[in-house]
Amino acid sequence: MAQDMAGRASRRGPRTKYGAVRTTVDGLTFSSRRESRRYAELVLLLRAGQIRDLVLQPKYAIDVSGRHISTYIADFAYTDLTTGQTVVEDVKGVRTPLFILKKKLVEALHPFTIREVR
Repeated sequence: MAQDMAGRASRRGPRTKYGAVRTTVDGLTFSSRRESRRYAELVLLLRAGQIRDLVLQPKYAIDVSGRHISTYIADFAYTDLTTGQTVVEDVKGVRTPLFILKKKLVEALHPFTIREVR
């Protein structure tokens, strides 16, 4: 991040709608600092043997009555080894109406609940 003349941190480029700052960790670019921090936490859990099969940006189809309506892209999916269940996570700063709708549709069509991480 650059600094302005008063020494304060500033971003270069246009401001995003919700103020998220793209961040790179381990050569991977994330939509926000919050998402990159969650990735770092999940990598630690993976190394500690508490989770497995970590997937970034998994896609889930939203198909209704044989028609493809949309695709939901989560931030992370993994298997929790304490419960044996698949966990699908979405790191959220702002719960938009579109996210709320897609979350309801995905949970109605797929056998999991989306965990919102704040």
